[in-house]
Amino acid sequence: MNAVRRMGIAVSATALISVAALGGVANATPGVGVAGTVLWQRTIGGKDYVYREITVQPGGSTGWHHHDGTLYALVARGTLTHSAAKGCATDGVYAAGSVFTEPSGADNVHIGRNLGSTPVVLDVLYVDPAGAPLSQDEPNPGCDFE
Repeated sequence: MNAVRRMGIAVSATALISVAALGGVANATPGVGVAGTVLWQRTIGGKDYVYREITVQPGGSTGWHHHDGTLYALVARGTLTHSAAKGCATDGVYAAGSVFTEPSGADNVHIGRNLGSTPVVLDVLYVDPAGAPLSQDEPNPGCDFE
């Protein structure tokens, strides 16, 4: 086996070990029963503007997460229960026609849940730094609901 091939195998093995060692990602709480469709997206002045429709099925949740930018939402259908990691408290129950904002930053971890019997449909505008993900999964902060 030549030196270049051995080096490639070593780099690949190191990459796999590094990914496996990042076990903290496994503690994230991704959404359950959630689907989203991007309706339009624009980048202007270093910011991404993304308009998205999100549906949360009954019993579903967004999972714990935060945003790098600000999110503006309209509840088009259903009722969303919104809870903050700080204090593990419900900080809003939003029925159809309600609007709410989610501030940016890793210190604003939250979860949205559909505790009702009909799907929740949200119309959401994300205003993020250009290239940022729409959200970043976070581990459960120790709250006994999810």
